[in-house]
Amino acid sequence: MSTDIRDDTRAGFTELFGREPEGLWSAPGRVNLIGEHTDYNEGFVLPFAIDRRTVVAVGLRDDRVVRVASTIADDVVEIALSDLAPSVLSGWPAYPLGVVWAFSEFGADLSAVPGLDLFIDSDVPLGAGLSSSAAIESAVALALNDVWRLGLDRPTLARVGQRAENVAVGAPTGIMDQSASLLGRADHAVFLDCRTLESELVPLGLAEAELAILVIDTGVKHSHATGGYGERRAACERGAAVLGAASLRDVSVDDLPRAQELLDDVTFRRVRHVVTENQRVLDTVEVLQSGGGAAAIGDLLDASHRSMRDDFEISVPELDLAVETAVQAGALGARMTGGGFGGAAIALVRVGDLSRVQVAVDNAFGEHGFGQPDTFVVFASDGAARN
Repeated sequence: MSTDIRDDTRAGFTELFGREPEGLWSAPGRVNLIGEHTDYNEGFVLPFAIDRRTVVAVGLRDDRVVRVASTIADDVVEIALSDLAPSVLSGWPAYPLGVVWAFSEFGADLSAVPGLDLFIDSDVPLGAGLSSSAAIESAVALALNDVWRLGLDRPTLARVGQRAENVAVGAPTGIMDQSASLLGRADHAVFLDCRTLESELVPLGLAEAELAILVIDTGVKHSHATGGYGERRAACERGAAVLGAASLRDVSVDDLPRAQELLDDVTFRRVRHVVTENQRVLDTVEVLQSGGGAAAIGDLLDASHRSMRDDFEISVPELDLAVETAVQAGALGARMTGGGFGGAAIALVRVGDLSRVQVAVDNAFGEHGFGQPDTFVVFASDGAARN
């Protein structure tokens, strides 16, 4: 994150609200290295925080009004704390205001806290599958936890953000994104058990191995609050119920032959993706921890993408082209990342091959008549912080 965005956020707050903020807080977007659609199935994920961040400037008020503004939109949204409810929230303000509301479900008494002015800026690309939403939620959650002196720990703040996204925004997402944003550390991935919420930092060692993670943002926008995501989640719950499992976390690869006998084809393929993806996460962690290093996980990334393309059916032609082209041009492995139906792919690339892969992807998109993709390297970075 450049100092510019911090300076811009502070200046935007001061210009709009006519005073200096109490402080600045920031939280990163994330790349999910592997483990897609496993989080809401109480499974395993392996995301990392990236060096693209959302910054929020916060000022306390002497009344009980919350005002929120952003570089995303021109309007200032104002609401009394006593009027906050998911039913009155919509659009981008539902993310920060949803967090304010969600604290009430985690022990905060909104009748006893002061109002707030919030100003938000971000360099996390919107709609790219890099979790710009969780970056907003996590930055606001950390800020409010500080200025309201609530004393909640970071795993709880992740649950606050998830609650805001599920109820106030209406997106049925798991807890991975907020956990990565709040718990990340430089050059590490966050190995998260989405059932117990236990987490472990796993060293990536990318720089040492002269490897990089290249993000290929297709420019195809997606929204988790629309139908495809919810349909996949419902299929997973249906499959688990038929198999007599509390969640797909309790279904193993060895159970898949029985699942195929009991389930219709579509539901079976949805289940197979989640079950095999959980195993791929565990295998990736084992490779990274056992000395195999990041260079040895390419095949797991490739298999993850095939599973999302064929079994979960959440890819799009642009994502498939990005993945195929990157691997053909020398990437060690590649997969779409995020909820799907658009967004970004990631490729594990030797540093010396980055330019070749980027040029190949650009050319392939042009040949297919697709819009120019945005390609950039991301680094595993520290999680949310006061700046």
